[in-house]
Amino acid sequence: MADRLITEYGAEPGVDCSAAIAKAIDAGGRVVVPAGEFLTGPIRLRSNVELHVSAGATLRFRTDPAAFPIVRTRWQGIECFSHSPLIYAYDETDVAITGTGTLDGGASTTNWWSSTRPRTDWERLLRMVDEDVPVEQRVFEPGHGFRPSFVQPYECRRVRIEDVRIVNAPMWVVHPVFCRDVLVRGVTVDSLGPNNDGCNPDSCEDVTITGCSFTTGDDCIAIKSGRDADGRRVARPSRNILIESCRFTSGHGALTIGSEASGGVSDVRARDLHITGNGVGSIDHAIRIKTNSERGGVIERVTASDITVDAVTTSAVLITTRHAEPEQFGGYAPVVRDIRISNLTVYSAPRTVEIVDTPQAPVEGFTLTSDRTATSSIDPRRSVPGDH
Repeated sequence: MADRLITEYGAEPGVDCSAAIAKAIDAGGRVVVPAGEFLTGPIRLRSNVELHVSAGATLRFRTDPAAFPIVRTRWQGIECFSHSPLIYAYDETDVAITGTGTLDGGASTTNWWSSTRPRTDWERLLRMVDEDVPVEQRVFEPGHGFRPSFVQPYECRRVRIEDVRIVNAPMWVVHPVFCRDVLVRGVTVDSLGPNNDGCNPDSCEDVTITGCSFTTGDDCIAIKSGRDADGRRVARPSRNILIESCRFTSGHGALTIGSEASGGVSDVRARDLHITGNGVGSIDHAIRIKTNSERGGVIERVTASDITVDAVTTSAVLITTRHAEPEQFGGYAPVVRDIRISNLTVYSAPRTVEIVDTPQAPVEGFTLTSDRTATSSIDPRRSVPGDH
């Protein structure tokens, strides 16, 4: 694969290099960002292109929404056309982001983080879903729309994101949507903004997340598959996902499934996870599965082993089928079943396991085992709403 130094296409440190980077990508091959700080607008990757951020390099992104074209995306589990992610690929094959340099989204309370949710646009999008408006007509022109994800391959095959450090994201950080064969390896996410989930496979298959470190403002890893009616319309599950050898220092849930999981999630394996705290923040839950009767969907065959929890602020494990439950039954009872956890070591937590379900949606088949003690099997069907 030929190297394409962006400086050979006109990039210079400290100035907007968007055009130079686009030219290098069009040339194909391995697009290299050398040591130094380079400013850019949104980047669109193409098939057979690797964006390599070298050691000592920082690629800093502009924060003016007007610089971001409108593209097809998925926001909070709903398809629409809105601001392009900072790094985006659509219907491409063999795309990669590598290197030990830094990707800096530039987000702060003076730009993307100044409003955690554009309420009027969000309500407009929800109405579009209720009224069955086609995705192609759910367009949010510049000046409206939503905070973009940082890295979003969309409908891509063979995606690799490796070794980079990612900071200051506007929204979800690594967010593959409708992808197959995804590898996220050795990535460091350090982004404490609102909704700054670290890595969210969204209706994806055959995903490996390994050797990564997460310090986030929301869930560290959150497996998704669409929200409510729009998720059921698409009906594409997330499945065959491996999470291993990762470290979590700040966030809501270290490993979360949901809550936007209306398309279903199955066959998730997690092993060798270490949940710690640091001087910046803490982790609420080591493992969290959350859904409700508006979401629906099936979450099943989840196994987690060799999980070390130094400290969490609430329950080490939380499974709920009534997360943010509406006052009345939403009509789409979720199914959560066959959840197996083994060798869970917890040093400090108010509760080890918390299960909150409903008669319409009982958690079925939760098992907690240890190599060092006798097997313990919990039957959540005996629980009632609100029981801990």
